[in-house]
Parts: sequence; structure tokens; C-alpha cells
Amino acid sequence: MASSLFLGAAFLVFAVRRGLTWLHIFQQEEYDGPRFFRWMAAARAFDKRATLPLLACWGAALAAPEAAPYAKWAAGLVLLAVAAVEDNPLKAAKKKLVLTARVKRILSVALGLTAVYAVALALCPAAPAALLPFWILGVQALPLALVAANASLAPVEARIQQGFWNEAHQKLLRLAPTVIAVTGSYGKTSVKHILAHVLGCYHPTLMTPGSINTPMGISRIIRERLTDAHRFFIAEMGAYGIGSIERLCRLAPPDFAIITNVGPAHYERFKDLATVVRAKFELAHATVARGGRVVLPSALLGYDHARDFAAANAGAVLLCAGADAAAAAGTTEPSVRVLEAGQDLSGIHARLLYQGQEYAVRAPIHGMHHVDNVALAFAAACGVGVEPQRVVSALRSLPQITHRLEVKPQPDGSVLIDDAYNSNPSGFASALALLDLYRKSGRRGVLVTPGMVELGTLHDSAHAELGARAAACADVLLAVAPARIPTLVEAFRAAAGPDQLVVECPDFASARAWLAANIGPGDAVLLENDLPDLYEKKVRV
Repeated sequence: MASSLFLGAAFLVFAVRRGLTWLHIFQQEEYDGPRFFRWMAAARAFDKRATLPLLACWGAALAAPEAAPYAKWAAGLVLLAVAAVEDNPLKAAKKKLVLTARVKRILSVALGLTAVYAVALALCPAAPAALLPFWILGVQALPLALVAANASLAPVEARIQQGFWNEAHQKLLRLAPTVIAVTGSYGKTSVKHILAHVLGCYHPTLMTPGSINTPMGISRIIRERLTDAHRFFIAEMGAYGIGSIERLCRLAPPDFAIITNVGPAHYERFKDLATVVRAKFELAHATVARGGRVVLPSALLGYDHARDFAAANAGAVLLCAGADAAAAAGTTEPSVRVLEAGQDLSGIHARLLYQGQEYAVRAPIHGMHHVDNVALAFAAACGVGVEPQRVVSALRSLPQITHRLEVKPQPDGSVLIDDAYNSNPSGFASALALLDLYRKSGRRGVLVTPGMVELGTLHDSAHAELGARAAACADVLLAVAPARIPTLVEAFRAAAGPDQLVVECPDFASARAWLAANIGPGDAVLLENDLPDLYEKKVRV
């Protein structure tokens, strides 16, 4: 009995430590059971550390029945040893496990299920040789316990979230700021940042910070930060499928909307661009239903759904056309047109045509893709009543956008171009153009990238195209987790000259070590995208 209790206690200690490991990934997969299991299958993330020694204990019990009583003691020691060396995702992770109330509930229920299983095995009088396979099964089933716990808590979570939702919704209706909602395949966080700065220069403005764009994230910001002093509330709205944005619009009914673009970001979820367009335009439909107005890039008129919407709601649509977007706009005259644009090492500049008058715009941010973002924000700010010249003035003091082509001069004289939060082909290409600008100023260009994620069937082709482009803009490629992006690495090598270098780095730690040893005052380093742990880090189980 003592050996059984020891083994049961050791199993529970192991379950706590390993449960945190699995919960870390489960959280990054947004508590989506099927996505979590698909990640496990793709990463082959099945326990080996504990299972192989436990199989050895079982084999010994079968081969030498006289030694079988010691098998449980040995199995318990194995589990304790594995628990002792398990990584702690609360500390040893790039994006650490956040112990939210929901996480604690999931972990508590999962450990409760595991404890029942462990007690049943510990009290079972069967021989060790017969029971050890069930302990091994318990080790392998821990991810299933987390998913089962999450599923069992679904009604509880729904009630809790509905309470937060109701509180936020009622507060928003009571305080009645002008709600401006921003969505798009990419660029929405940047447009939100630009617009919030412009409006904030003249009126109290609250925006959802960072990349917060889910119902609970938006609810929390409304509940905790919105006051009756705020004239504008800018909410980023993310789409994870058809209906996502419609639900967000019920939470925060929009008076004004911006759709930044449609592209292959999160293509893995949507499968085709027509579905992406329908998902994003849920925002446009909700806005005009309230008598509001919608800012759209004229390039979106190339999609049937967008073109039909613009035709049916011409008086409510403000179109923004880039310098090369006249064809996409068709016969509809855009509200804002980019006549010309460029960038230098101090930022971007453009001439915008608005209501028949030209405005020279300059903003101290980098990346030509931000010209379109600035035009969208310009149209929105004017659309809610800010005078155009005041918009121009505010843009001159626009702060850089954190981790989105953020240029950071380093103490050693080198330059870091931090684009860690970017993960789309258009932004990647714009970042390479900025790196090339630094190369032309006499610096060595170093590209550090693990590539992009959630491109679905476009993964290989998109990376091959950017690999060839990178060879024209970078002297050194540090390919992080290169097995994920073989087409990028191959295309870079094929297009590179004899003096260009490819360094394959298994993870960002290796890339940082190379940079520490090789970067000097004459270098410009582009960090293009960073990966969450589930993409970069091989979970050691």
C-alpha cells in the first residue's frame, strides 16, 4: 500500500508540472481543443520523458515477478524526477503562461479529474505489472484532461463572460462616446494607434491597447478604463470566423468603422479571401445600420461583396486610394487619394488629396505600408470632425508603433528595426524595403526571421517570394526555426551572391547569440516577426 500511495502522490506532482506545460500551449491556442490536438499531432508532442522509463519499469515487472513490488517505487521516482526538470512556463517562456481566473478553473478541474484517476489506481489491489500501463495511460491523457475540463466549464465560462459583456455594454451605452471600430487582415493595430494619437491630440480618446480585439478583452477595457470624459472609444475588432465581428458589434455598436484591407493573414482559418471579406464586412454592415460611416481602401472594390456594399451605401462610404489604386476605385471618386509617397530614414511622407485640396503629410514612422494606414486614419479623423490641417499637425508628432517597424538605435552604433509583431506578406515586404534603405546608406543589412504563420496553403509560395526579395535587401539571413520556412531559405540562397550569408538558427536564443558575437556599429538588423512558443519552441516532454 505504501508504494501505491507513493506512486499516486508522485503522479499528482508530475500532473501539476506537466499540466502547466500543456496549459501554456492550450492558452496560446485560445482554449480551442481541436486546434490544440492538431498542434500536438503536428509537433509530435507526446510524452516520452516519463513514458519510456515507465515502460522500462513495466518490462522489469513482467520479466522478474519477484522484483515487481519495487516497480511502483521506481515508477514514482521516475515521475518525480521528470517533474523536477520540467520547464516552468510561468517563468521560462517567451510568452509566459498567464494565470487568469479561467486558467485556474481549468487547471483545478483537470487536476481533480486526474486525482480521481490516481486514487482509483493507487487503491486498486492488482499487481504492479497489470497497473503500470494504466499509469502510463494517465501520463499520456493529461492533455485530454485539460480539454475535458475546459469543455465541462463551458456553461460556467459563458455565464461569467456574459456578465462581463453585459456590464461593459451597459457602461458603453450610458457614457455614449463615439465608437470607432477598426478591423482588417492586418494593419488594424497600426491604424488604431495612428488614429488614437490624432484624435487624442484634441479630444479625450481611449483605445483598446496592443492587439486586444476579442469580446472579453474589449469588455475589460470598457469596464476598467472608459470614463465619461472620453469623447472617442477606438476598438480593434478581430475575426476568427464568420460571426466574430458581428458579436463584437453587438458589444460595442460602432458609429464609425475602418476596414484596413483583406489579405492572407489567418488564411488557415478562413480558407479563401471571399470568406475573409464577408467576415470583415460584418463591421461595415453593422455600422451603416446605425447610420454610421465606413472608411475603406479602394483596393477592396476588387471584391464583389465590397463593391456591392459600396454601391448600395455610397453616401456612407469614404474611400481611400493609394497612388497606384486608381483602377481599383473604378468610377467612384475616393475621399482621400495618395498622390505620391516616399520614405527616408526620418520617416514617411506623402501628398494627400482631400476634398479638392492637397495636404503634405509627414510622420516619423517607417515602412511604406504605413502610408495607406496614415491615409485611412486621415480620412477617419476628418470624417469624425477634425479639421484636415489639424490632422496634418498631429501626424508630425506621431510616436513609433511598438514592435511594428520600430527603429531603435543601439548603444553600439547599430540599428535595430523591430518588426516583431508583424506576420503578413505585405508588411514583410515593406520591412525589407526599409532594411534596403539602410543598406543604401552604407550599413550591412541583417534579416532575422522565423517567417510567417497561419498562411495555410499559401505558406510555401509566400515564403519563397519573400526569400527571393530578401536576397536583394539583406547581406545576412538568420533563419530562425528554418525547418518551418524551407522555401524562404532556398529562395534566398538561390538569389544571393557569394558574399551573402545564411545562418540557420534553431531558435531565437541562437540568433541572439550570433548577433551578440557579430553585430557592430555599421549594421542594421531587421527583426521580422517573432513566434509564440508553440511555433518556435519544441516542447520537451
